[in-house]
Amino acid sequence: MKVAMIVGRFPVLSETFILNQIAGLIDRGHEVDIYSDQLGDTSKVHPAVEKYQLLNRTYYIQMPSNIAIRGLKGLGLLFANSYKDPALLLRSLNVFKYGKEAASLRLLYAAVSLLGKKEYDVIHCQFGPLGFIGMSFRLIGAPHGKLITSFRGFDISQHIQEFGEDVYNPLFATGDLFLSNCDYFKRRLIKLGCDEKKIIVLRSGIDCSKFVFTTRHLPADGRIGIVTTGRLVEKKGIEYGIRAIAKLAKAYPNIEYNIVGDGPLKESLQQLIDELDVSDKVKLLGHKQQQELIEILDNSHIFIAPCVTAKNGDQDAPVNVLKEAMAMGLPVIGTQHGGIPELIEDGISGFLVPERDADTLAEKLGYLFEHPEVWPEMGRSGRAYVEAHYDFNKLNERLVEIYH
Repeated sequence: MKVAMIVGRFPVLSETFILNQIAGLIDRGHEVDIYSDQLGDTSKVHPAVEKYQLLNRTYYIQMPSNIAIRGLKGLGLLFANSYKDPALLLRSLNVFKYGKEAASLRLLYAAVSLLGKKEYDVIHCQFGPLGFIGMSFRLIGAPHGKLITSFRGFDISQHIQEFGEDVYNPLFATGDLFLSNCDYFKRRLIKLGCDEKKIIVLRSGIDCSKFVFTTRHLPADGRIGIVTTGRLVEKKGIEYGIRAIAKLAKAYPNIEYNIVGDGPLKESLQQLIDELDVSDKVKLLGHKQQQELIEILDNSHIFIAPCVTAKNGDQDAPVNVLKEAMAMGLPVIGTQHGGIPELIEDGISGFLVPERDADTLAEKLGYLFEHPEVWPEMGRSGRAYVEAHYDFNKLNERLVEIYH
């Protein structure tokens, strides 16, 4: 099969779930071209980008962010390319059919990027807003190609709050299939008006072989390592992890909480650590490469994911770092947020607590500190669940079935 994979910024270190799908398709003999609307950081790339020479397969849709410049450049592109397929280019400007996506000229820029290129069997758009680019691709390069759009988090939460519940109506009417990475977001799609028959839940998988299981025990020195990994943004709820640790710091002097990741809240989180006087217990470690992260997880005992619904509506699916921690045998604590309850079996592989509730989070952490004898069984249960439901090889096979 020939597949057009439409992504946002590329390459991006954090979006391993997309790289896993692309690599899985190539390994199975399929031809994949990548279309990106923004060049990512090429100085630090995931090993798969180099292994599969993905930058050589990538075409960039260059659309200026400045509206005036975008309009002037778009006008130039329209005149320069009008002889190739004038009807097609005019269709890409049809605001009555495509609404805001046409008015923003995003469809015009997408159309120009595809002129003269091949047809595709499948057009797979990796986030909801990119589905509109896929619509234009279908008009241009792949009139018979199956149009598939994946919804993964912000696109079915924050994006809806910002642009309205009708923002995807043209896409719902035109698209063939919609992939949700959890049941929670499937229900949200149905509520927004998407035909349930068009929705398939395809979870984001991980390579379980890279995350070696280790049974967790309380070490002889009594040190307990707690870890959180993720972007330092509101929806990760890291503030509540810090507050929970602060509540336990005096009673459990041998705990240490490592926070892996970078982002806009770094300074405010460090201020909170200082205000709560837990700088000896809580460390912001910054961004780490995957192998460094694996080493940190390997030396930890408990993983917490205190995710919350952000003020802008942004929510998480079952996050990959949580799956990785479970695959390595760590007991986990997550919130009753988004798709996380589909991953953590409460009381079996870990615990679920309410959002923004540092008291209950501290209570569950305290229980795990007092009862290290439950760590091994929780770890085994978590590993078994991830292997059964989130193995990327099984999920890539399922993706190929969906494409057919």
